[in-house]
Amino acid sequence: MIVSFKKWATIAVGGVLFVACAENNDNSGTVTLNNEMDSLSYALGVDIGNNLQRSEVSGINTKALAQGMDDNQNPDAGLMTAEEATQIIQTYFAKKADEKNASAKNEAAQFLDENGAKEGVVTTASGLQYKIITEGTGEKPKFEDKVRVHYHGTLIDGTVFDSSVDRGEPAEFPVGGVIKGWTEALVMMPVGSKWQLYIPSDLAYGDRGAGGAIGPGATLIFDVELISILPSDAQ
Repeated sequence: MIVSFKKWATIAVGGVLFVACAENNDNSGTVTLNNEMDSLSYALGVDIGNNLQRSEVSGINTKALAQGMDDNQNPDAGLMTAEEATQIIQTYFAKKADEKNASAKNEAAQFLDENGAKEGVVTTASGLQYKIITEGTGEKPKFEDKVRVHYHGTLIDGTVFDSSVDRGEPAEFPVGGVIKGWTEALVMMPVGSKWQLYIPSDLAYGDRGAGGAIGPGATLIFDVELISILPSDAQ
């Protein structure tokens, strides 16, 4: 996850207030919340801790964090300029994102290699994989058609990120208006079919990911039931 500089500034403020609160008390390692500002400072410390965990940042030097905030009040005494600080933060989180993306892609590549060798799984020239659960007998939709489907989407670790099945309501959308892996599969599926799709990231959301659940480089698994092609007057 790349944390914006604005969000990081909020995190830093919380962290410094927490450190300052601790340093203003005795050296026992336990702070005393004597007033509203003490409580606010401690609460901000809890919040910064949670934010750092979500951002997968560990090993923060809280003394350096507090010193950076103090020096910000006297720029001439600082160890770096605001611009240099911004660059360091951006570089760190960009590197973390690249490492996470590479790990996700390696894991996905291994999954697809193993999955492609399983009985019944077909791999197309694009890298899309699918397995026919039920073969329908209806017409196959065209790129310009709109279809009604039921689907259940998960990551390769089983995390559900979207499901019309769970909502109890089929979805309707243009065949050409969805991710590439879906479009490629739909034009091959006769109405009435149920397929399981295994969609590599370059046929899904790529390095940008989508929402909170689908990270960069994620391979997606969908159970798809093609219910019908909508009449042209409904499109």
